[in-house]
Amino acid sequence: MSEARTAWGWGLASIDAAGNTLDVWYPALSLGPAPAEADRPNHNFGTLATAEADARGIRRIPVFTISQLDEPIASAEEAYLKLHLLSMRLAKPNTLNLEGIFTQLNNVVWTNYGPFAVEDFALRKADVERAATDAAQAFATQVGLPAAAPAATVNAFGVDKFPRMIDYVVPTGVRIGDADRVRLGAYLSEGTTVMHAGFVNFNAGTLGVSMVEGRVSQGVVVGNGSDIGGGASIMGTLSGGGKLRNSIGEHSLLGANAGIGISLGDNCTVEAGLYITAGTKITIWDKAKAAAGEPLEVVKGADLSGKNNILFIRNSVSGRIEARYRKIGIELNEKLHKN
Repeated sequence: MSEARTAWGWGLASIDAAGNTLDVWYPALSLGPAPAEADRPNHNFGTLATAEADARGIRRIPVFTISQLDEPIASAEEAYLKLHLLSMRLAKPNTLNLEGIFTQLNNVVWTNYGPFAVEDFALRKADVERAATDAAQAFATQVGLPAAAPAATVNAFGVDKFPRMIDYVVPTGVRIGDADRVRLGAYLSEGTTVMHAGFVNFNAGTLGVSMVEGRVSQGVVVGNGSDIGGGASIMGTLSGGGKLRNSIGEHSLLGANAGIGISLGDNCTVEAGLYITAGTKITIWDKAKAAAGEPLEVVKGADLSGKNNILFIRNSVSGRIEARYRKIGIELNEKLHKN
């Protein structure tokens, strides 16, 4: 029997007035068996930890979390630990058991003042703005300045179970145009650029240098040297109920506004605006057969899933979708991705 995979670490949890865990930040995590309680390192959170609730009604308390990586998620603390492992590049997408993550995570109002509970957000928002304004006016009086005009505003970024990745983990060697579009739990390898319209979900990401201008859905991985064009979409598994996980190999291109419900192998291209699903009827282009007037083979998209060296196009004359042999893959701009 193989040894159980384990990860552990100290986190700083935000606890609302009802005792719910809204989020947990883990500055560092370790793989392997957790040390005994007497041997645990100090969490060193200092004054970041608060025994009393702040104006949001939130207490921030240290939590020591141990997770069995192959077991379902049993708490919000463990859910955040596994999401951190992915974004810290300590675990690749689809290598952790994430069963139960939606049950354990709470819906949270994410703001510039941190997480708020949904239920009493309006009242807590007023409390925070009042407290911040009072503090600003007190400071102005202390230093002899005119009374500060009320400037404190709580801006809500969204209501969701998952926060932005870079509020918790900032991986090295990446560029992210819009932080709101990369969720905690995304795995971004060095050399990855996520442009402003790009989106990367949790338990998804890139395995090398990559350009992401489209959507990388949950469970999807993109290989080294591949490009996800503007508005392009890769079908995930969350809403469909299926277990098949789509992926893109190395040096492949998913053209602008294109999409796939199958996997692409290495050195593949899907032309702009073309969507290929498992049931799409695709004609295999054979120049010799076509010249001789012989019928061309027609297959389903699923039959070509994961195959290498294919160019998928829509014939602009006949309208049929064709798969053609492609000898080499794309090459990304080396200077552009030197992050």
